[in-house]
This record gives sequence, structure tokens and C-alpha cells, in this order.
Amino acid sequence: MEHNLASRLDHIAPFHVMELMKMAANLESQGRHLIHMGIGEPDFTAPQPVIDAATRAMADGRLQYTSALGVPALRQAISDYYQQTYGLHIPSSRIVVTAGASAALLLACAALVTPGKKVLMPDPCYPCNRHFVAAFEGKATLIASGPEHRFQLTTEMVAQQWDEDTIGVLLASPSNPTGTSISPDELSGIIAKVKERGGFTIVDEIYQGLTYDQAPFSALSLDDDVVVINSFSKYFNMTGWRLGWLVVPERIVPQLEKLAQNLFICASSVAQHAALACFDPETIAIYEQRKAEFRRRRDYIVPALRELGFGVPVTPDGAFYVYADCSRFSDDADMFAKTVLNEAGVVIVPGLDFGPATAKTYVRISYANSLENLQEAMSRLRKLLQA
Repeated sequence: MEHNLASRLDHIAPFHVMELMKMAANLESQGRHLIHMGIGEPDFTAPQPVIDAATRAMADGRLQYTSALGVPALRQAISDYYQQTYGLHIPSSRIVVTAGASAALLLACAALVTPGKKVLMPDPCYPCNRHFVAAFEGKATLIASGPEHRFQLTTEMVAQQWDEDTIGVLLASPSNPTGTSISPDELSGIIAKVKERGGFTIVDEIYQGLTYDQAPFSALSLDDDVVVINSFSKYFNMTGWRLGWLVVPERIVPQLEKLAQNLFICASSVAQHAALACFDPETIAIYEQRKAEFRRRRDYIVPALRELGFGVPVTPDGAFYVYADCSRFSDDADMFAKTVLNEAGVVIVPGLDFGPATAKTYVRISYANSLENLQEAMSRLRKLLQA
């Protein structure tokens, strides 16, 4: 007997880019050499001190379940990191360690999203953000946020779009796919406007460690009621380890603990013990060198893309993406990305996954690849576009 699947699945779209990735894998199986500029993860992996810490944890048998909130030493290390990096006193009791930033967002939405209610977010934005809202039967409400607003929401947009069915906003700073941040003043205005209306603000800061043009800044410096999501995947280069964290108001920690116990018991114990080494001075020095390399790549690729004729209306100040207008070359970014793949052997991502506002005109280009490969990719694009 066949059973009908849950209706919430109708509101969760597949990743369109996966079709492109299948095409890329097929070309590589035929011997084609591709340059990957589509993937959303650092090309650097965990530094040796982190791997050594994982090895010690396994050798010592520290492999059992941990507290659902995380290993106390790691929660304290994250607290100390906020003090050292941002000058913020965030008690470890407000920190919840999760199985990646995805689990952090899962917990936040489970706790805060009410079925049928709206959560505002910018268009473009990372598709999973809106899909997590949909998974808990909320209504992800995308607001077109163009380059004149750094592809981010503004206080005015939030005020205009907020109605009696709206319960919160979900932001990312720096953002995937755009690499742009919200200014502290604008973010402060948004948080105040949302609070005034009795709503919640979730800020995804998983790329906050990779900001290049200003001092490190966290939304936690603006208001203790903000829910912040972070991760060991991007700045800390631990993508496959699946480890992240939430910072939440003290009063909702028991509710999140209850949810975490039921939804995933705990984050990986090995990953948690390994992550303690992330905060050692020698490891931070490695991360800062890698961050400088990401900045060097950005400073190469942005002018290179502009020279080729792409529109880059906002210089990305964080992450490792450039959101580029390809309308000079095509009125269909998806077809353009496939042409670039097939004819130039360069993998880029069309705007289709990130929301309708820029679906046809923009592509996301990742510079999480070596500078030599980026230079070769630009050379291939030049031949294609100037032919």
C-alpha cells in the first residue's frame, strides 16, 4: 500500500546545481580537466593540530555520547574565542554545540518557527535557509535585495514587509551566495525593528571568520536576544567533521537541549575533541594565513571578472564567493553556466538556487581554489567569451 508523502515536501526544492555537478562528474569520467569554482567549501582541510587532537581523542577512547549541549570544554573555548576575537563576554551556558551549522539552524527553526507564519529573508540567499523554515511549515518570505542594498535586507524593507503573520527574520552576514555583509548600523536597525514587533532575529555568521575589509563583528554585540549560528566548516576548515554552534538567550537553552536530545543526541564526540585544538595560538596562526590567501584570491578574481565583462556591482567583503552579473553574455544564467562547463571546462553555479530575483542574471563563482587554478579559469573564460 502506498502512503502519501507529507505536504511540506512540496515547499522544499531540490538543488538545481546538482544537475550541473552530475554533468561535471560525467565530463571528468571522460577525461576532461575541469576547474571547480562552484563548490561551497574551503580547498584547505583541517590543519595538522586538529587532526592530531582527533587522533589522541580516538586513542584515549573519548568516543562516547557527550552532553546534547556539547563538551563543556569546547563550549568554554568558544566563549573564550568570542572574548578574544570580538571583545564579547558570551557565557558558555548560552552556547549549544551542534552537528554542523545545519543542525544549528534546524534547532533554531524547530524552536522558533510557527506553522503558517512568515520568516523574512533576502533574495538572493542560501537555499537551505528557506527550506529549514519550510520544513517546520513556516513561510519563507523572500524580499528582493539588489546590489544597491548589498544584496541584504534593510530596516526599511523589514518594516514594509512585516505584517500580522510575520514572526521573524533570517539573515546571513557575510552571505552565501554574495559574500557581502550587513553594516552594523543596518543590522542594529533591523534587530530593533524586529524586537519592537515581538519577533526573532536569526543571524547566520558561518563566514564571519572570513571577513577581509573590516574588524571582526558579531550581531551578538548588538542585542542579547539575537540567535547566532556559526560553524567549524568555513574559517576552521572542518567541513566533513559536521560541527557548528548556536548562541542563544539563556532562557531558551533548556528548550534547545530538549530538542537536541531528541533530534540528534549530540554532535560527533571526536569532532568536538578535535575542535578544541582550533583555538590554540599555533592553529589560529594557520587559519589567519589561509584567510590572507583567500583575500589574495579575492583581490585577483574580482578585477579579473570585471575585465572579462561580468558585472560585480558589490565587491564581496567576506566568504569566498563573487556574485557576478552575467547578463552581458546571456539572458539565462543556468544555460550560461552549462555552456561555461561544457566549452571552457569551468564549474560555476547559476543564481537559480538562490531565489527568483537574480535567477536569470547572476552566477556564483567560488574562489576556494588555488590562485594558479583561478588564473587558468580566467584564461579559459577569456577564450570562450571573446571568441
